[in-house]
Amino acid sequence: ELGLGNLDVVTVALNMYSLGVDPKLDFHDLPRIREIFERCTRMEVPPRHPYAGDLVFTAFSGSHQDAIKKGMDRRRKAAEAEEDSPWEVPYLLVDPQDIGRTYEAIIRINSQSGKGGVAYVMSRDYGYELPKKMHPDVGAMVNRLADREGRELTGDEVFEAFRREFIEREKPLKLLSFRLDRSGKDDREVKCTAKVSYEGREAAIQGKGNGPIDSFVHAMASKGWKDFQLLDFHEHSVGKGSETEAVAYIQIETRDGVKHWGAGTHTSINLAGLKALISAYNRSRR
Repeated sequence: ELGLGNLDVVTVALNMYSLGVDPKLDFHDLPRIREIFERCTRMEVPPRHPYAGDLVFTAFSGSHQDAIKKGMDRRRKAAEAEEDSPWEVPYLLVDPQDIGRTYEAIIRINSQSGKGGVAYVMSRDYGYELPKKMHPDVGAMVNRLADREGRELTGDEVFEAFRREFIEREKPLKLLSFRLDRSGKDDREVKCTAKVSYEGREAAIQGKGNGPIDSFVHAMASKGWKDFQLLDFHEHSVGKGSETEAVAYIQIETRDGVKHWGAGTHTSINLAGLKALISAYNRSRR
């Protein structure tokens, strides 16, 4: 890199910058400076070289990823509140964007990655805000996949693995149709009528409850399929405008004390919640 003798000007200047001292040098496009250096000298900048290396802003370790995720979450909340806060993200001395780098490679996933890293990728790239209690299950699933593949996983591979494991669970129970009736005398109670497939056989079920999920749970109980209790429920939206979808996460606990998470997506928050419940139920039947 640019230097005089053994002095690396880029590292010294950006060390000053990280301490709040303006070095009066322009490094807003450090990748371009690096490209010129490598072309002119025919030398390569090592992957972990301070500031300019390919992997210097990348974390594979679970503990590092978790700390970075928490720091980035705090910064995002400050930005949403329109607060001008200093750069304080663990393990990252400067904001990568200030020197022409991006956030895309801050956290990458392999078999050593932690639950926080996986949750960060799901949030950053796909808008899925996984509940904190769900992180260990998702992280363990992704780690098993990375260990089996013996390599780093792409964000799309992580997302598709999540979809297969937590969303696209349709056996033994699959929802075919669902209808709510709120015409009863008690406005706190709704009745659901659903058509489902259970172990390959279609069935019509009905139930009453204080909402769509509760009524569906009672409908399951009418067939002897309920051996669990609901523990946790979260929901949020993904996308904007006509592309908006609801995402729901549900945790159940079966009679043997084992807890299972499920997730569901749909343009209707009611159906997203039902799909999440069915996913958790089906995962408990593996």
